[in-house]
Amino acid sequence: MQKKPAKVPVHRPPPPKQVRIIGGAWKRSTLPVLDALGLRPTPDRVRETVFNWINHLWDGNWASADCLDLFAGSGALGFEAASRGARSVTMVDNHTPVVRQLGDVKLKLKADNVQVARGEALATAQNMALRGQRYQLVFLDPPYQQTLLERSLPLCKNLLADDGLVYAESGAPLPFAPEDGSPVPDWLAPWEAVRNDKAGIVFYYLLQLRKTAA
Repeated sequence: MQKKPAKVPVHRPPPPKQVRIIGGAWKRSTLPVLDALGLRPTPDRVRETVFNWINHLWDGNWASADCLDLFAGSGALGFEAASRGARSVTMVDNHTPVVRQLGDVKLKLKADNVQVARGEALATAQNMALRGQRYQLVFLDPPYQQTLLERSLPLCKNLLADDGLVYAESGAPLPFAPEDGSPVPDWLAPWEAVRNDKAGIVFYYLLQLRKTAA
């Protein structure tokens, strides 16, 4: 009997060493990517789609937008928003080398509309809400498979300005319509997907509070 060929193990490609800003004042500027646990920048294709969505919804007006990048990582989302003219972008990460690198990029780009803070995302979000800070756009791109999205999304209810948006990225589809017919989980129930799509293993959404939940 002929032997079956040995299976070749499939290895996921490592994260890129750098990503590029897609549009705005710093278009084509590169951002270095550290080899850190859970750090995987939002792919260029996804970022381009998401920022096209937001441009359409806002008629390209970023000048009055205060943005929060709660799991900043490489800063790809936050610096993209800043490049397009956001009034302010606050980046939060709890990994010291990442925070240091974000600060270096801010200096390199002379990004005066960017603030970089070191902190644990959930605690930082709670403190910001207590201080009354509000944002037109919150980026939630946490490490996958750590329940961080379902723990951080409820905190955004008290962080969003009126008609604010949340960008949420996940390694699995958000359970807006569970296949087993069960109710939408409590952490997701107040939200509706304004836009959503999928690229490879990345599921991504623009979310807005339902009017009855605001």
